[in-house]
Amino acid sequence: MTDQVIKLDTLDQLLEQERALLLEGNLEGLGKLLPQKEAIIEDLLNESLLSRDAVAPIERKLQRNQLLLDGALDGIRAVAARLAALRQVRSALDTYDAQGRRQTVETSKHGTLEKRA
Repeated sequence: MTDQVIKLDTLDQLLEQERALLLEGNLEGLGKLLPQKEAIIEDLLNESLLSRDAVAPIERKLQRNQLLLDGALDGIRAVAARLAALRQVRSALDTYDAQGRRQTVETSKHGTLEKRA
């Protein structure tokens, strides 16, 4: 096996691990894989004799993982937006008057709310 084939196989395995971590939602594990992945890709980019046929499967896996990563980031952004909205509700209540103008009513931070069945 040539050094290039070994690097491509290693990158292929890393991309499979990355996919599994993305599907699990293990973002910490993704961070640990990144330096290895970057180093191998950098080495491969510096090689002048890369065959298109050898790189095509890796490229497809990179694209697949990018789609998964984009989905994970969209989910994180949605959670962050939802948490921000919940914090806003705790500090103020937005209402509308008879003319349709928005009004903000500040809520008390010291008050408690009792739930009754």
